[in-house]
Amino acid sequence: MKAKIHITLKNGVLDPQGRAIAGALHNMGFADVEDVRQGKYIEVQVKETDRKKAEAAIEKMCASLLANTVVENYSYELME
Repeated sequence: MKAKIHITLKNGVLDPQGRAIAGALHNMGFADVEDVRQGKYIEVQVKETDRKKAEAAIEKMCASLLANTVVENYSYELME
């Protein structure tokens, strides 16, 4: 199974990289851009065939290593 994981900063957490991207877009003429929040995208392939066990493993991976749950949120999609 493959997990497609999206990790984003929580609301209220400063995002200097997002601000830099927004500034660059403004400089390129994209004046309609109001705000940019950047994040991470990770794909993880697991051998597990049982969906519930795979979800439990992905949850543990996200909570313990892939995301800093103090300042980041994560979501994932599990595909067979």
